[in-house]
Amino acid sequence: MAGLHIGIVGAGVGGLTAAIALQRQGHRISVYEQAGKFARVGADINLTPNAVRALDGLGLGVGEAVRRTGARPTFRISRDWDTSAETSRLGMGDVAEQQYGAPQITIHRADVLAALTNTFPAEQVQFGKRMTGLRTTGYGVTLDFEDGTSVAHDVVIGADGIHSRVRTALFGEERPRFTGVVSFRAVVPTERVQDVPEIGAFTKWWGPNPQSQIVTFPLNQGKDTFVFATTGQDTWLEESWTSPGDVNELRGFYRDFHADARKLLDACDTVLKSALYERDPLPVWSKGNVTLLGDACHPMLPFMAQGACQAIEDAVVLGRCLGPVTDVLKVADVLQTYAHARQERTAKIQIGSRGNQWMKTQGNADWVYGYDAWTVPLDAG
Repeated sequence: MAGLHIGIVGAGVGGLTAAIALQRQGHRISVYEQAGKFARVGADINLTPNAVRALDGLGLGVGEAVRRTGARPTFRISRDWDTSAETSRLGMGDVAEQQYGAPQITIHRADVLAALTNTFPAEQVQFGKRMTGLRTTGYGVTLDFEDGTSVAHDVVIGADGIHSRVRTALFGEERPRFTGVVSFRAVVPTERVQDVPEIGAFTKWWGPNPQSQIVTFPLNQGKDTFVFATTGQDTWLEESWTSPGDVNELRGFYRDFHADARKLLDACDTVLKSALYERDPLPVWSKGNVTLLGDACHPMLPFMAQGACQAIEDAVVLGRCLGPVTDVLKVADVLQTYAHARQERTAKIQIGSRGNQWMKTQGNADWVYGYDAWTVPLDAG
């Protein structure tokens, strides 16, 4: 029997992972992206072992591609902001590969998208498609777009981020909440910061309060180092990934941090600045033959480095649930099974990210890194 026609709104990491997983199962996939093209914008991201293993399971070289482009941090290290004292350490290279079946990979978002579009070609993504409406039509769903076109599908997946139009169409308008925290991002050549101890590790300098921290990790096979810093500031509301910040302001916020941490900021020539927003866990993800994944249903703060990772897990589990389905009448029940399999975990990580205490001191990371999206039980609850 022919597969379902599945429309995916959003060509980000989660949307493209779902497209690959579902297309491999024989479904006909249409991906709609409001941007005019893929561009090298967005954050550098941390793919922890749970996400890398999920990408490995897609086959077709996706896992190998992120390994070639990204970097493999040696450890995940926590340090006190003023003394530099180490408070926790996890092996994240070969140790993680032995323990969890995959390493940690730190990589630019655009390079993850490139790895995914090697398998689901960008030519199959319809760009410049801004969704304006969603209508249930019989047992299917019709998407309306700003360009005046409409397309009917058997299933629609909203993978369109924290400001999801699919989510709004399903459950009404609800604005994300500003956290009062802003982030700074910069990339510097690693040779400039070679004298910072263990620069090849993923290191988090914990500040004097939960809003204040500096995180660094290697990029581009270690040639560059990514610097990510957050601090409380309730006067900056701009959420853009491309808004410039002030390097001197950045350094001023962390002037009392340890000298090794300040060396990282002194190496920054330019910096981007963005306000951080969040939502509470969403109690319902699906309605009829429409469901959500990733930031559309569980946007989370970056403090556990799980935003992209959870979108990838969602996509794999959703692919497993929808994979064998060819009867459109069974879709709604299957989407409930998907949500049931994912909601408890993603809510726990959302709340944990908000609290920003995870792995500050030595703890058990197995419940996050040891999760296997390809084998987790699927039941209707």
